[in-house]
Amino acid sequence: MRTRLANPSIRSKPRGERTTISLTVPIPSSLGVSPRGFKRICALNRDLRLERTAKGELIVTPPAGSETGRINNDISARLWIWAKNDRNGESFDSSTGFTLPNGAVRSPDASWIRLDRWNALTPEQKRTFAPICPDFVVELRSPADDKKDLHEKMKEYISQGARLGWLIDPIARSVEIHRRDRAVEVLNDSESLSGEDVLPGFTLAMKGILFE
Repeated sequence: MRTRLANPSIRSKPRGERTTISLTVPIPSSLGVSPRGFKRICALNRDLRLERTAKGELIVTPPAGSETGRINNDISARLWIWAKNDRNGESFDSSTGFTLPNGAVRSPDASWIRLDRWNALTPEQKRTFAPICPDFVVELRSPADDKKDLHEKMKEYISQGARLGWLIDPIARSVEIHRRDRAVEVLNDSESLSGEDVLPGFTLAMKGILFE
């Protein structure tokens, strides 16, 4: 579940001590933050998973439930194993933030970037929310997630440069496949997913993800 935050209170402390930022949830209105302010809030709230929309709205995602976390770890692990053997790109887990061309900072549940694109970034860019949209992204729906919000997020990834995206929904036992210049494809009770020409040779079996 993504909650837009508003009205943070900042309590100043003596020089040399950390400043505490209190975030109140939920509130209907949104909190606008600058890129610099977003980095500062993230540094002070390392236990939270935070994102920033292209409009500058701050979004916080609560920790995943145990079953969602298990599935997400499984997906990330399989992608990581494939990427290490393939050696043509780098894979990333759900804690990684990327700055998209539209200014949004997003954290896919799993992602992969072609090696030449990743290596074109400077060391400093890699240490922050790298200014790049992954070539491949995965979003895993949890029981608290709004399907419409996730669908819009997938559209944003594709519009910002992603070549392939999977929205995996264990609740509906379905997968949305997002691609450039093509209509969204919906698969129900699919046994496996293919990385197609974006991740050649990568196949993700759905056993343990959509069904036992």
